[in-house]
Amino acid sequence: MAKCAICGKGAHFGNNVSHSHRRSNHMWKSNVKSVRVKVGDSARKMYVCTSCLRSGKVERA
Repeated sequence: MAKCAICGKGAHFGNNVSHSHRRSNHMWKSNVKSVRVKVGDSARKMYVCTSCLRSGKVERA
């Protein structure tokens, strides 16, 4: 799974817990996109989460 190049956000792991309290593994994937980003004077492809895109931490190329 991809990780955000800006904030480092990635997948989280835990348990699904049923009503009878039986547990099974569960993975929550963060919303990470492959985006062309301006780095200096050139454009580069990076994995960036949508919260970083919306907050303006990166500028799209």
